[in-house]
Amino acid sequence: MMGMTADTILLLAVALPIVGALLVRLTGSSPNLREGVTLATGAATFAMVLQLLFALWGGASPAVTLFQPLPGLTLAFRLEPLGMIFALIASFLWIVTSIYAIGYMRGAKEENQTRFYMLFALAIAFALGIAFAGNLLTLFVFYELLTLSTYPLVTHKGTEEARRGGRIYLGILLSTSIFFFLPALIWTYHVAGTLDFTAGGLLADKISGPAAGLLLVLFFFGVGKAALMPFHRWLPSAMVAPTPVSALLHAVAVVKAGVFTLLKISVYVFGFDLLQTLEARDFLLYLAGASVLIASLIAMTKDNLKARLAYSTVAQLGYVTLGALLAVEAGAIGGALQIAMHAFGKITLFFCAGAIYVATKKTEISQMDGLGRAMPWTMAAFFIGSLSIIGLPPTGGTWAKWYLMLGAMETGYLVLMGVLMLSSLLNIAYLLPIPIRGFFPRDRTAPAAAFGEAPLACLIAIGVAATGCLLLFAFPQGVYHLAELGVRQ
Repeated sequence: MMGMTADTILLLAVALPIVGALLVRLTGSSPNLREGVTLATGAATFAMVLQLLFALWGGASPAVTLFQPLPGLTLAFRLEPLGMIFALIASFLWIVTSIYAIGYMRGAKEENQTRFYMLFALAIAFALGIAFAGNLLTLFVFYELLTLSTYPLVTHKGTEEARRGGRIYLGILLSTSIFFFLPALIWTYHVAGTLDFTAGGLLADKISGPAAGLLLVLFFFGVGKAALMPFHRWLPSAMVAPTPVSALLHAVAVVKAGVFTLLKISVYVFGFDLLQTLEARDFLLYLAGASVLIASLIAMTKDNLKARLAYSTVAQLGYVTLGALLAVEAGAIGGALQIAMHAFGKITLFFCAGAIYVATKKTEISQMDGLGRAMPWTMAAFFIGSLSIIGLPPTGGTWAKWYLMLGAMETGYLVLMGVLMLSSLLNIAYLLPIPIRGFFPRDRTAPAAAFGEAPLACLIAIGVAATGCLLLFAFPQGVYHLAELGVRQ
């Protein structure tokens, strides 16, 4: 990498996963070679992203214009701190998820594994395109490409249930983009004459009052991947996919692309000063708070483990939406931290759910009594991931909740402070009974299960993800500093 400019590295970070997808297709007849290509491409992509991080720390701001289709409209990449957080998460967790997928896909004897690895690589490329987007047009293009590339992953099993889940997934995400997101982009361009992200807000001094409020609503409803109610049904419907796909949806790329987009729109399109004047912001804040609580209550009713985790994700995404709309530095930092902390916490939980399925074929929580005796590492990791989602020490989720509470206190939204506290109690109610049931079954005289832990590749990935939850508590400074730089007005 010596001799390459930061601009070149920025392009390579997006291009490498696309090249990797082609190589996966070419090596599909040899599973070992195919998976080796996947891991090597993931490692090379993460190395590029790390090079960009060092360049950012050194004061560089790499930017590349791909082309200009019309005056004032460009497809362009530009590195900034919030995008750096998302890029680090997506590129690192791609490696971890690939390790996990090797154990899961082989252990579950899944079909079409070459297609899975190829589409997964493309999804990472498009997620990085979103992370590095220099304007709303570029973000929109890669946002839609991410939707299209992940649809075949949702329908991977090919069953009628998978096809139905895929139709809901594609229908909601495309319709919200077409009817809300795209008109918001056109309106923004009409008002501002550009779609470039701007410190302090692209729309500052260009629109105000009810018109600005309506535009804000269009953006927040248009980003369907953020799963803000009532546009959330695609997320639980997509749980029919294999667990590595669920990890991609919930932790690595898809939902993170949604809430990252909302955060970018709040900081770089509207700006805090304009947001604080809009009455529509209150409507969206309380809608996000309601989404947090309603989704948490629904999660408590689900016996299927993946369904419970899916509704948990809907609730947790609401935290980022709240942080973005509070329109103060502490709240936005909390939202940015939540993107990172939730990624590690939720991917740990989904990895554990998949490991349980591969080892036992169990999918219902009511079937998991005593599972901790047969799968102690998996259930211990589930406990750690649960603590992070709840927001308790010694896990990284603690700091996201901390700054979100500070933001709510600073802005006087005491009701939202109550929402955050009540949500934590609900998280305890629907997550902690699972490891408790696993380690302390009701019938302690029952014989030990005949099965053991999932394949080693699954356990390695679970261990890395759970360790990440703990390390983010002890060493959150890097993520915090990027978040602080990114939201500073």
